[in-house]
Amino acid sequence: MPTTQTLKIPDLAQLTAAIAALVTPTQILTVAIAGPPGSGKSTLAKALARHIGPSCCLVQMDSFHLDNATLSKQGLLSVKGAPETFDLAGFEKLIESLQAGKAKHFPPFDRGLDSVIENGESVPDDLSVLLFEGNYLLFDEPGWAELANKWDASIWLDVQDEILETRLVQRWLNQGMPAKQARERTQMNDLVNAQRVVEKALPATWSMSQ
Repeated sequence: MPTTQTLKIPDLAQLTAAIAALVTPTQILTVAIAGPPGSGKSTLAKALARHIGPSCCLVQMDSFHLDNATLSKQGLLSVKGAPETFDLAGFEKLIESLQAGKAKHFPPFDRGLDSVIENGESVPDDLSVLLFEGNYLLFDEPGWAELANKWDASIWLDVQDEILETRLVQRWLNQGMPAKQARERTQMNDLVNAQRVVEKALPATWSMSQ
């Protein structure tokens, strides 16, 4: 569970060492990386997983996006990425199964395809660290807030608003979206979600600036 005081971690090496110090041979360590969209969670998570080594399993919360057909039926496709557009119950079930050592596969999210790939990733046999990454892993709203109790440690990414906006616009441009539409999508959806995440953030064990 998050601590009441957050320790500032300056770099990846120190963060890796802090996590390694918590690893025990008898229990799978569960660590969450949280922050607003565009804060660099995926980049940090992948780098951290490489530094920890093959005993680390990285799971993205984006893998529990509701599919576009479901979102369209519910009138939520235009706000995809908001908390209500995720399968929270399914995500919780996977977390518990992974922590218990029962799950052997899990779904990754392909951002280029904007789609989940069912059972596309495998859990390492010698799993020691479960690394979760997502916007709402330290999010103080009903249902989501309980997730914080599942983490042995957590990391919050702190990024300035103007940097977030630049990154988010570029994300849409990279997917082939016209510039005007990319800016509108960022301002009307992504930055709204970002503000909500920041305003409702629960305490983390560590924080990093990106």
